[in-house]
Amino acid sequence: MLKLKVCGMRLAANIAAVAELQPDYLGFIFYEKSPRLISDVSAELIKYIPAEIKTVGVFVNEDLEKVKDKINLLKLKAVQLHGSESPEYCNALKSSFSSLEVIKAFGIDEDFDFSVLEAYLDKIDYFLFDTKTNAHGGSGKTFNWSVLDQYTYTKPYFLSGGIDLEHTTAIKNINDDRLYALDINSRFEIEPGLKDPEKVKEFIKEMELINI
Repeated sequence: MLKLKVCGMRLAANIAAVAELQPDYLGFIFYEKSPRLISDVSAELIKYIPAEIKTVGVFVNEDLEKVKDKINLLKLKAVQLHGSESPEYCNALKSSFSSLEVIKAFGIDEDFDFSVLEAYLDKIDYFLFDTKTNAHGGSGKTFNWSVLDQYTYTKPYFLSGGIDLEHTTAIKNINDDRLYALDINSRFEIEPGLKDPEKVKEFIKEMELINI
């Protein structure tokens, strides 16, 4: 069964409401330029999210020690690296935290060179394939999923980029055992960082991800 990650959570009450839906992952953005940047006050709540939900810190070209500090402070279970972080950077995180999941995001377009992924294969747990933009995600736009036919490695991945309710049938028709999780964000928002719990719930039901 596919996993679900709800990303870009920012507001305390909304975090609690979406957590009640029991997604597998909740993502919190620590990128200063993002409209979904979580405040220090709200970030304190991450530690109290039910243990069965994996909390993910999303970073973009952040200083490695600052990322480590956030992991320790907020008890993050995973990190999503959405910039140009090197394989060595990823490995440094994996080596420092035995149970940490490292997700390396890449923006995909028709010209993406999948061979660049090879250097990361033994340094991360998952890839995340998002729509290529200058804003490091949250664009609300999908990319042409058929491009993933060029992905020849066995490493499992998250599918991201403008996923909405209208895509449920197409997602169900994807025949790829490497597709591990769906990452939803901006198309499920009332405003940046404020998710519509009822729409998320409908998506979960449509995708038959969990029984609510």
